[in-house]
Amino acid sequence: MGLHERRQREKESIRANILDAAFSLAKTEGWASLSIRKIADAIEYSAPVVYDYFENKEAILFEISLNGFHCLHIELLKAQKKHDTPEEQLVAIVDAYWKFAFKNKEYYQLMFGLGMQCSGKGMMKEEFSSFQDMLYDSTYEIIKKKGSNPDNACHSSHALFSAVHGLISIMMMRNDDIPSTMNKTTLDETVSAFIKSL
Repeated sequence: MGLHERRQREKESIRANILDAAFSLAKTEGWASLSIRKIADAIEYSAPVVYDYFENKEAILFEISLNGFHCLHIELLKAQKKHDTPEEQLVAIVDAYWKFAFKNKEYYQLMFGLGMQCSGKGMMKEEFSSFQDMLYDSTYEIIKKKGSNPDNACHSSHALFSAVHGLISIMMMRNDDIPSTMNKTTLDETVSAFIKSL
């Protein structure tokens, strides 16, 4: 391995360590208490080294949120591919979204700015909207199948997204780490009533 390749690997390793340390600190102390100084201490480098890789804390948060959206996107695709009908797909992707939120609470809070400022300055990636896009696609197919007006798909799918995200957000802001059976039943009943209403 040449000197250039060795330096490149070392840079990639430091960058990965910064992100890992930030995520680990967030798990133990929460996103709001994260600082460049704490990250630097955790990786045993000085703060200027961290700034060599990331402009500020928000840039680190955005990078971590990208990974969260990527992981969520993969889970949603897996859930969707297990079913053939749009009704089953809709239920499956909502369930996958729900499970992801509570299995990956730190990611979810960062991705949707719960209890903190949103990061990323409006930068968007395709995966940011994959849940909403999948909800729309399933909703559109169900409406078309029932012979209803497909122009309502956008509004209807947005209403469902708001309900699902709202229930998760309320539970997280109350520090409910594990969703109760009652809350999951509420979610299931909401999705069932939504499908029937289309």
